[in-house]
Amino acid sequence: MNELVIELTEISPREFFGLENANIDLLKKYFPKLKIVARGTKIKAYGDEDVLEEFDRRITMLLDQYVKYNKIDENVIERVLQSRSKEDYETLPSSNEVIVHGVSGKPIKAQTANQRKLVTLMSKNDMVFAVGPAGTGKTYTGVALAVKALKEKEVKRIILTRPAVEAGENLGFLPGDLKEKLDPYMQPLYDALRDMLPAEKLASHIETGVIQIAPLAFMRGRTLDNAFVILDEAQNTTHAQMKMFLTRMGKNAKFMITGDPGQIDLPRRVISGLKEALLVLKDVKGVGMIYLDDKDVIRHRLVKEVIAAYKNIENID
Repeated sequence: MNELVIELTEISPREFFGLENANIDLLKKYFPKLKIVARGTKIKAYGDEDVLEEFDRRITMLLDQYVKYNKIDENVIERVLQSRSKEDYETLPSSNEVIVHGVSGKPIKAQTANQRKLVTLMSKNDMVFAVGPAGTGKTYTGVALAVKALKEKEVKRIILTRPAVEAGENLGFLPGDLKEKLDPYMQPLYDALRDMLPAEKLASHIETGVIQIAPLAFMRGRTLDNAFVILDEAQNTTHAQMKMFLTRMGKNAKFMITGDPGQIDLPRRVISGLKEALLVLKDVKGVGMIYLDDKDVIRHRLVKEVIAAYKNIENID
């Protein structure tokens, strides 16, 4: 009797096997001539070679489907197992606007005209500045593009960073080690990633360094190759920090810099590295710039009103 062993390395065995191994039971139904055993991170199948070859092909199709959509269920399995080709089962909702499929297959799209422009700019440039007020989806869209690049193997890692400027709090007085002190400050980045990657996969990527989330100071001295790198809250960088970050760019790297010039937490008389970079690099080929505004706000409707109200005050000043 021949044996086939399939190791699940890219996905969560628990989710792929299904509740109480329901997905494996469905596979057994479609391949009654095989003995199929699912344990740990492996699926083992025993039987005739020609049946094992077909089983291997179908499992590969299912794994590809899960990696792309972060979703596998009875309907998906039956569609894949009954299909004659990949084109026959690729019927999950999709469009050119879908950046990536998040947890449970949720399609994550650019939702405004400027967000769509941001996606286009990122496809045409290796470095893009996305500037605009809170709630315009700068960081979220950037993280979605980074996850897409990682899934499609365009890059080998994602690096997310922010300048550790304390807005009213001093990190040194917070309890815990450095990671515990910084995690709350990096929370928006974790939140975006949790929408796009299953918990086990995200934890694994962070543990192995495939995804790195760190303060900007940790970038010093590094060369960032084969990476999609996002500098968030860039309005709080100084001239030296911004120059340091931009010169970390290595081979096959994508850099996205996001920020809101209206929320600068730097000391007075310190020039924002973001504002300066927008002026210095505006004519550099290969650098894209997109300016989002209150029309791109996708949070609660009151956020738009808040932005407009403060803009009126600033105009008066």
